[in-house]
Amino acid sequence: MFFKYAKFFVLALLVASLLPACSDKSADHITMMPLDQMPASVQSAPVAVQQAYQFAAANPDIMKQTPCYCGCGAMGHTSNYSCYVQSADANGSITFDNHALGCSICVDITQDVMRLQREGKSIQEIRAYVDTTYSKYGPSNMH
Repeated sequence: MFFKYAKFFVLALLVASLLPACSDKSADHITMMPLDQMPASVQSAPVAVQQAYQFAAANPDIMKQTPCYCGCGAMGHTSNYSCYVQSADANGSITFDNHALGCSICVDITQDVMRLQREGKSIQEIRAYVDTTYSKYGPSNMH
């Protein structure tokens, strides 16, 4: 009798341990460029920075609509996207910008965009959050 219930208990534990992994993947659906397509400097950066570069490169539409407030407008940056990507040609070849490797404001903004997108927020809601949260650090780089 004990073994009958022990097998059931082990099976129940196994199923329970798999459920969170399955649900996390569906709730965490955001598009990311593979890390192996990133420059070596990004691959060796902290995980939050890696993720920010991966997200920015794979999501130009939302990132070009998101401002940065670190003061990078003086460098010619026109959105949070340009903190990561200097240019992208018609074939999809990307020239990365190294600015965000050393700028926590850029990375924090992108991490917030990622989180808010996972939560299903619209670009307008994301933009309002970024403006409210980060405008205290300096002027927007979007004109």
